[in-house]
Amino acid sequence: MEPSGKLVLVFMLIAATFGRCHASTICNVPLTGLYACMPAARSPYPPPPTVACCNALLHADYGCLCSYRDSWIIRSGVVNFNLALQVPGKCGLPFVGHC
Repeated sequence: MEPSGKLVLVFMLIAATFGRCHASTICNVPLTGLYACMPAARSPYPPPPTVACCNALLHADYGCLCSYRDSWIIRSGVVNFNLALQVPGKCGLPFVGHC
């Protein structure tokens, strides 16, 4: 498992976990950006991440995001773990945290 993929996995977890709360950001990532990343982590044929998704990941607090990696969203199958791992690389972003 690539470290960069762990980042996106966490983004997807946070988006699903906190999507109904009133916060506008989670771990320095706008909720709209997290939602923009979700299609890129769903089976069976995900589209490439959007510009909105990639831009949302630019200022993320990776330590904070990593704390969500064992969320129910992965266990429930809402987000495909392996696909989520690929999103940062598809955005050309390095992973700067350690999950």
